[in-house]
Order: sequence, then structure tokens, then C-alpha cells
Amino acid sequence: MTRSVLQYASAVLLSLASLGSLRADEAPDPVQIVAMADRIRFPQEGFQVDIAITTVTLDGDPDLKQYRVLTKGNDNTVILTTAPASERGQIMLMRGRDFWAFMPSVSQPIRLPLSQKLTGQVANGDLARANFAGDYSPQIIRSEENEGREYYVLQLTAVDRSVTYPRVLYWVDKENYRPYKAEFYTLSNRLFKTCTFQNFVKMEGEIRPTQLVMRNALKKDEQSILDYKNMKLRNLPDKVFTKDYLKKLD
Repeated sequence: MTRSVLQYASAVLLSLASLGSLRADEAPDPVQIVAMADRIRFPQEGFQVDIAITTVTLDGDPDLKQYRVLTKGNDNTVILTTAPASERGQIMLMRGRDFWAFMPSVSQPIRLPLSQKLTGQVANGDLARANFAGDYSPQIIRSEENEGREYYVLQLTAVDRSVTYPRVLYWVDKENYRPYKAEFYTLSNRLFKTCTFQNFVKMEGEIRPTQLVMRNALKKDEQSILDYKNMKLRNLPDKVFTKDYLKKLD
């Protein structure tokens, strides 16, 4: 009898140990989840993409601005304003988390924060930097189901004050790691903007979101729609991302 009890106890302990090991192996790494979502949003190699931003408000006509974005890795971006004609020639440069704007009528570049509004509901950092994995410390806070899909809900806390948003709630698909939506919060923990990732299409070897809809959380009728097209990989030398080189871009 004693032998039977010991055998049963050993079997139970082995099962529990195996279960614990299985759960540990299956426990997702929040940093990897965010990094995989980053890679779906944009290539890790040098690339170029055209972005049209349409801002809609209740009281005014839609406002359209167009940009060409050149990016290499996570820390180098040039943004060329291509429309409207009155703003053509404006260029923005990001190196690391430093951001400068170059205006044709101003002799010296103007340094700006990534969090400053570019147009409508879009901040400078929304176009220049898509490195959630490097800019935030992520934590999985829960899972959610929506329309038959399961999502990780992650809380992203800014690593320092230079990043675009102090805190983000981020929904990522459990199966394919595609970003679903994000909520952006102020330092006082007030929700001020939301973003949904839409129109997933294959571009440069990956199914990527080609439309982002950013909505003002306080004024529901105000939103900016970002449409991405003409993405292509490019071999971009480091000299492209320097102040001296910007005058050569057209």
C-alpha cells in the first residue's frame, strides 16, 4: 500500500512539474511580442514609403498632406513633405530620438520633440519612429477576444521622456502578431488618442497594415487617416541621414 501511495504521489508531482514546465515554455515574452509587431509594421532594412494623411473634423473640409519617408533601422528617418505645394520642400530628420525640421525659409534647422503634433492627430514620432520595442518597457496585462480573434493586451511604459507617448495600451494578435489597436495616454494617465491598424496587404514580403486611423479620444469627430503605399526596400547609406545631406534631397 505504501508503495502504491508513493507511486501515485510521484506521478502527481511529475505531472505538476511537467505542467509548470509547459506553462513556462509557453509564457510569451512581451518584448518579443512587441518586436514582432514592429517588424510587421515596417521592414528592418532600409526602405521608402509614401504616406497620405487625411484629417477630418466636424467643422472643416478634409485636409490632405503627403509625405515620402526614408527609413533605415530604428534610429534613422528622413521625412519629405510632398504636398500641399505650399509646404513642399519642408524636410524632417530623426537620428535616434533627436528630431529636426528644415524649412526653406529658415537658415537653421529647428529642433522639435517627437511628441509634437505634425498634422491633425499625428505626432512627429508617428511618422518618424516605429520602434515600440526599443522605446517602451512592455508588460502583458490581460488577453481579450474580439470577433473571434485573441489578442495580447500590453501596457507599454516609456523608457524616458524623449519618446512620443508616456504610456500606451497595445493590442497584438496572438496568432500572427499583427498590431490591432493602440491607446495613447498622457503623463497624467488620461486617454487622449486611439489608433487602429487596418487594410492589411502584402508589401515587401510581409502582410502589413496599410492604413492607420488615429482618433481624438476627447473629440470623437476628429480623426486622421494615414494611407501607406509604394513601399520598397532601398539601400540607404548613412550619409542620407545627416543635416548636410538634406539639401540634396528633392
